[in-house]
Amino acid sequence: MHTEHKPVVGISCGDINGIGLELIIKTVSDSKLLDICTPVIFANNKVLNFYRKSVPDASFNFSTIKETARVNHKQINLFNCWEEEVNITPGQLTDIGGKYAVQSLVIAAQALKEKKVDALVTAPIHKKNTQSAEFNFTGHTPYLKNLYGVNDVVMFMVAENMRVGLLTEHVAVKDIAQYVTRESILSKLQIINNSLKKDFGIDKPKIAVLGLNPHAGDEGLIGKEEEDIIKPAIKEAKQRDIFCFGPYSPDAFFAHGHHEKFDAVLAMYHDQGLIPFKSLALGEGTNYTAGLEGIRTSPDHGVAFDIAGKNKADEASFREAIFKAVDIFNMRKEIAEQRSNPVKKVSKRIVANAVDETINEIPE
Repeated sequence: MHTEHKPVVGISCGDINGIGLELIIKTVSDSKLLDICTPVIFANNKVLNFYRKSVPDASFNFSTIKETARVNHKQINLFNCWEEEVNITPGQLTDIGGKYAVQSLVIAAQALKEKKVDALVTAPIHKKNTQSAEFNFTGHTPYLKNLYGVNDVVMFMVAENMRVGLLTEHVAVKDIAQYVTRESILSKLQIINNSLKKDFGIDKPKIAVLGLNPHAGDEGLIGKEEEDIIKPAIKEAKQRDIFCFGPYSPDAFFAHGHHEKFDAVLAMYHDQGLIPFKSLALGEGTNYTAGLEGIRTSPDHGVAFDIAGKNKADEASFREAIFKAVDIFNMRKEIAEQRSNPVKKVSKRIVANAVDETINEIPE
């Protein structure tokens, strides 16, 4: 890793016909970004310059590199992922857009895995035009899970006032219940617990678990999953020293602001977690892939073909994704330094144990 420098943040370009490159250009045009990290854009000169013309206020210099070992820490870096001419058609869903989105992602993700970059921020891709025999994944998260060869990861949505992890991601609603298993819940809770400690510096995380059914099953009257699966999983997680509670009825839980009393929430499915997250999150939300050795974040939106190439895209979430990646890198580095320095470690433990905080179950 590049620990002697600012963190090196790789950036995949996403669908070349979407808003990804516009977001990247607007974000790296802020000269203050170079104060906290060294960006490396994985794309192509001509594609970058094409979108640069559509953002009149863009102002930045970049170095073109062919190997990450030659990163220039005083400028934006462009890693040329392809040399050939590419037909760019902003706003259109094309095979070309998907092909080069995947090419950028594969090269950037490999750089992350090989620790040639310290973190990866991914611009949006479209699931429809990225599918192929070589790339048979529904999105970034399953691809990175496969690349790292890990058993499980968590799609973890992070904002100033809340963190929401998903038990299931892109699964049809009619199929969700079959994925709600004791093993899956335990796995996700373990990953979230570890991430809160390692990536966010929380010594004793408190995690809320939502129910699957309305009113969290009403003690078995509206579905049995809470009684038969979720409650036993929570009980077992507590035996593994995971400080978790629930299952809670999702509507009452978020309506009463209980999400702000916990360090994270585990939702059972995509919309159960993302609708309240996108409605209630303060600041800009970031999608973080918890459970990987590498650090990967992304903005919490898609390719937005309807505004692509029109200089209308708001880069706030993309910028926050870079900030969050840098924050996590720095937190991991700080914790590693504390572990290597016994004096610091003991001091922190004494402070952490000064107050033994407890939490009561939140009433429904």
